[in-house]
Amino acid sequence: MLRPRKQKEDTRSVYEKALGLLARREHSARELKTKLAVRGHPPGEASEAIDRLKDCNYQSDERFAVSLARRRAGQGYGPRRIEAELKSHGLGDPAIRDAITAVDIDWPTAASAQLRRRYGANAPAERNERAKRADFLLRRGFDAATVRAVTRADIGDPGQDSD
Repeated sequence: MLRPRKQKEDTRSVYEKALGLLARREHSARELKTKLAVRGHPPGEASEAIDRLKDCNYQSDERFAVSLARRRAGQGYGPRRIEAELKSHGLGDPAIRDAITAVDIDWPTAASAQLRRRYGANAPAERNERAKRADFLLRRGFDAATVRAVTRADIGDPGQDSD
């Protein structure tokens, strides 16, 4: 006969739980607070633990922002999409600007790479196809000026050979 398992009681402190979360990946302070609240920890205790982690430099919103911005840029997202995601994590505008600047990426080149990955190297033949590609880039988070430059470059750039 099978006996029901006794659930192991977790006796770790709020600080230790938060540190465990940070050991896996960077988290924003807001994200840590939310995860600790879901685990049943009072907001006051969670805030104290997060402040302690910040004092030890284990948690940094700036480091989190740069990490997320690099990861999303590597996945092919543009600066507007990255900015929106960082705002959802409770980061301020200066930290967001610094993180996007720290990525140090050529956004038009990244947008062109996304177009080639999605649609191949062929230039769009029709206007509605060009609009479809522009919409794709806008959804990925590239700004309108970059999208306009990249989609026009794909079809009418005199430096490219057309077959």
